[in-house]
Amino acid sequence: MATAPLGILGGTFDPIHFGHLRLAQEIGEAFRLDRVRFIPNGVPPHRPAPYVSATHRLEMVRLAIAGNPLFELDEREVRRAGPAYTFDTLSELRAALGADRPLALLLGADAFLEFATWHRWHELFGLAHVVVAHRPGFPPGSWPAAMPQPLAREYTSRLMKQPLAVHLSPAGGVTTIAIAALDISATKIREMVRERRSARYLLPDAVLDYIDANRLYCSGD
Repeated sequence: MATAPLGILGGTFDPIHFGHLRLAQEIGEAFRLDRVRFIPNGVPPHRPAPYVSATHRLEMVRLAIAGNPLFELDEREVRRAGPAYTFDTLSELRAALGADRPLALLLGADAFLEFATWHRWHELFGLAHVVVAHRPGFPPGSWPAAMPQPLAREYTSRLMKQPLAVHLSPAGGVTTIAIAALDISATKIREMVRERRSARYLLPDAVLDYIDANRLYCSGD
């Protein structure tokens, strides 16, 4: 029996919050993924350096996903020297898991619209499927007009109408899913912590307690 796809969710997770977790849960269930692997960035190539160390961000992810058998943590990017390119990560996973294992790269719609700026982005389709989560009010039909033409062509030609088609081949497709619209951002959480306002119910209590205990995101830290 074929092995179900492995989901890959990268990010700075600075800090991880319920928006990340809900996206992973909904996609994992809807696409019948074997696991969703959280891969925190070490040195993100497309954005400023994270506010707290990789050690803290790894521990926050570990606390956030504890007890969920669908989720697992992968430390490879924070252990890698230099920029954490998705191409390198997917290449390593493909080499380790074999040519036939379906891989699914999980992205939010905003990230996917910037996909053509990523390192060796054309080649990512040869390594994994791309699953794009969007808010109900941001329908995929409106995306091509907002994309550069090379990405719009790839999106249109690779779009899979049936989500479970990600089980039928190792890589190469793009599919979309509407998920719960949780308007939560790490930026807002950091701001609330800095201003000594409660961020409870935006992220798991264990993560918030860790932030408090280690005085993360406090003014001047």
